[in-house]
Formats: sequence, structure tokens, C-alpha cells
Amino acid sequence: MQRPHQRPLGAQLSHMLRDRGVEVIFGIPGVHNQEMYRGIEEAGITHVLARHEQGAGFMADGYARASGRPGVAYVITGPGLCNIMTPMGQAYSDSVPMLVISSCLDEVAARRGQLHQMKDQAGAAACVCDWSDVAGSAQAAYALVERAFDEFEMARPRPKHVSVPIAALQAEADPAPFPNQPALRFRSWPPDIAPVLSMLNLARRPLFILGGGARSGLWRQIAAQTGAAVFTTYAGRGLVGASYPLDFGATLARPGSAEVIGSADLVVAVGTELAEVDLWRDELGHRAPLIRVDLDPEVLADEHRALIKVQAEAESFARALWEATEDATPATGWDAQEVAAARARWRAELDAERPGILPVADALRAALPHDTMIYSDMTQFAYAAKEAWPMHYPHHWHHPTGFGTLGYALPAGIGGAVARPGRPTAVIVGDYGFHYTMAELGVAVELGLPLPIILWDNGKLKEIEESMISAQIAPKAVVARNPDFCALAEAFGARAARPGSLGAMQEAVKTALGADGPTLIHVTPEIVTAA
Repeated sequence: MQRPHQRPLGAQLSHMLRDRGVEVIFGIPGVHNQEMYRGIEEAGITHVLARHEQGAGFMADGYARASGRPGVAYVITGPGLCNIMTPMGQAYSDSVPMLVISSCLDEVAARRGQLHQMKDQAGAAACVCDWSDVAGSAQAAYALVERAFDEFEMARPRPKHVSVPIAALQAEADPAPFPNQPALRFRSWPPDIAPVLSMLNLARRPLFILGGGARSGLWRQIAAQTGAAVFTTYAGRGLVGASYPLDFGATLARPGSAEVIGSADLVVAVGTELAEVDLWRDELGHRAPLIRVDLDPEVLADEHRALIKVQAEAESFARALWEATEDATPATGWDAQEVAAARARWRAELDAERPGILPVADALRAALPHDTMIYSDMTQFAYAAKEAWPMHYPHHWHHPTGFGTLGYALPAGIGGAVARPGRPTAVIVGDYGFHYTMAELGVAVELGLPLPIILWDNGKLKEIEESMISAQIAPKAVVARNPDFCALAEAFGARAARPGSLGAMQEAVKTALGADGPTLIHVTPEIVTAA
């Protein structure tokens, strides 16, 4: 006889997730994971049907970045998991909390030729996420899900994967244990900032480098209280706002930034790996003492060899530093004119490297509300814009910085728009990257998302073409035949616009933000010279 409250484990998992605050799941059902769909509606969770598991993963990523809560995806055994592994790799690279739950076969060692069979499903996923485990029982599944949510809060947020055998999903199970109150899950250690403070008090030209992990709203005040200049990584833009006079911006990749960093007499890097994709050079350029603040000890032990290493969560470190410097006398070694001159010089370099993009980016920025959340793809337009576009708010521009995945922007933007109903979200994608996940346009239409999709069409893989030419390789396989993008969007049921001027583009963007569905705005480099 069935015991009260028992359900198949697949249904119980949805209830467990709802108890832990999950409101949306992205995924695609199949015969192997259909039991996971039994409880979604009953649990009160919204399910978003992607067109491809890669799209589902990017949607979960975009949702997590916009909401601050873990993104959750349901996929099937074998190919479903393989398809979502690219988004998992992107989420791992960019420290995004994502939980992927998949089905798996009950037995693989002694049987071959089964539907969706892989040699080592958990091992394959482990290559692109924090950890990947198989839950052979309800108790194991509940323990792994609870562990994932604890680690999302307590450690560096990264994707996790749980496989559940089909038979276990189908078997009756008791409900998951009710969660501990979220208020009881917190990082409690107070960081010791005394060594940092003593060095700041002696510095004449202190410099902060803020990354995506420097999550605090206090950095502008801290910088002003200490007289520090600031660089941000691409992920850290907006942490000091758009008008702090000593902000060098997201210009670490400019060769001249090494000279500026070398002129500081103290460098404090918070929540950043100072990785290749942040610097695009081997050395930071500092000659003064370097202080590193990060939650991840692996970052603290890297090749930059910091003099002082503080393992701490950024918010608690920032609050302690803000309180300790509230009455400090700001250093006076930096000059706002010096900073403005450097930014103007680097903008001119960028404009010369990627001619014709910055005027379009400036016009687009003027058309979008300051609180627009932007999702960009691997495209030259984004490479230029994210370096020169001042951000008023932190964590409002999301780019596949580390793993560097084409096709990220559209599905991630859909996930972001789902997480922020009533607030503006926009997508920037290149013509080639749009091919990767353009089927997800159908999801945006189904959901009625007022999503402007700015498609930068230069007719080729121009970044690769230029790289080949620079390496003295005759450009090969860099041009693909594009469809009529506007007709394609309309075939999905979306709106489309092909503006002939920057002013018309701005009007198209403003109209799109108020529409009852997505709008593809097709832009070519010729728009800069159009009348």
C-alpha cells in the first residue's frame, strides 16, 4: 500500500526544488526523463521548453545571472546531457550557479546498445562542471541537491550535475527533507583587513582591480574614501558606476594599462582571476605590492604571486574596508585628468582597431534605459562595445567571457528576461553566432518577451578572418551564406526591423522594448554611413 505523501522520485525532486526557491526550470522532456516532469506543475514551477538542450543550458545561465538564484535545467540521458555540456562549461568558467539534473541508464557495464547510452555519463559532465555524481536512491538524490544549494551559497558558485537512474526516478519515494531556513546558510568569518588597511594608509596611488566576484554596492564609496583609482574586468563593469572620476573602466586588455598599473604604489585585486581573458598578456604590470582578495584559494595561489592573500567573500571584505576607511584621508596621487586622458587615448585605439562599431554602440546605449540587462555573443560588436560602454549598474552586461561560446546571447537573454519581468533586457549577437541557437527565437515568441535582438551582420567570421590575415594565412572558411534574417524572424512570429540609419535603429530599439514579443533588429556596418 502506498504511504501518504509518497510520489515517484522524479516528482519529488520538483517539490524539493520548489521548497528551495526554484520558480523556473528550463529543459526538454524525453522518454528517459519524463518522470521528472510529473511533479513540475503540481509543485508550482514554471517550465520553459527550449528548442535544444544547449539553449536550455544558456537560458538557465542567463536566468541565474539576472536573478542571483541558481538556474535549473532538466535533460535526458546521453545526447541531452552532451548538448548542455557547452553551457555548463560556460557557467563553470564564469562562476554561474547552475544545477543540471539528468536521467541516466540503470546499467551500462554489462549491457550495450541501449537508447542514449554513454560510456561514462557522469565522468563526461565532470569535465565541464564543479562536480557530477550519480544518485542511485532517493536519499542520495536529495543529499546531492541539498549539497548543490549549500555550495551555491557557501562557496564559489559553479554548475553541478546530478544523474538519476531511470528506475530510481520511477520508484515511489518519501518527500525530501524540508530545507533549513535560508537565513541559517551564510558565510560567517570576518575577514582580517588590518594588513590591507595599513598598506592603504601608506599608499599615495592605490589602485583597485575589481572583477565579477567583487559583488558589493560599496566600491564607489570605498574608492572615494581612499582616493583609489579603479580598473574593472568586463564582468566587473558598473561596480563604481558610470561617472567615478578615477575609473579607468574595463580597459585591462589595453597594452597601455600595464604602464598605468605599474605606476600604482599599491594594487588590490578583488574577485578576479586576472586571467588571460581579462588581461590578454602574461603579466599584470604591477611593480608595487599586490593584494589579492578572493573566495577561491586556487586564485590566490596563481602566477601573479600576491604579497598579501585574503580568502574572503567580497561583500564582507568590502563592508569591513568601507567601515574602516570612512574617516580616512583620501590619497591624492591620482588625477582625474590623467584618467580621462588615458580613457580617451584607449577609446581612439579601439576605434581604429574596430572602425565603425563605436558610433553604433554609442547610439544603441543612448536608446536603452540605464537599467537594461544586456546579453552579448562572441561578436566584434560586443568586443568593442563592452570595453567602451560605461555601465551605471553592476552585473548588467553578461558575456561568455571565459569559455567563449558562440550562440550564448539569445537563449541567455531569454533566461534573463524570464527572471526580470517588466524590466528591460536586450541581446547583442553576430550573424554567425545567431546560427547556433536561432531556433530559441521560437521560445521568446511563445513567452511574449519584449526582447530587442540587435543582430550585427558583417557577413562573415570577421574576427577569424583578421586573425588569419595577421598570421599570414589566406582566409578560408570565414564566409557562410546568411538567410534573410528579418524574414526568418517573422517566420517564427517575431517582429523584425532593418533600420537604415542610427536614428532609425534607436527608434526600433525603443519600440521593441514596448512590444508584446521579441524584435530582431538587423544592423550592418553600412548603417554608420547611411543618411
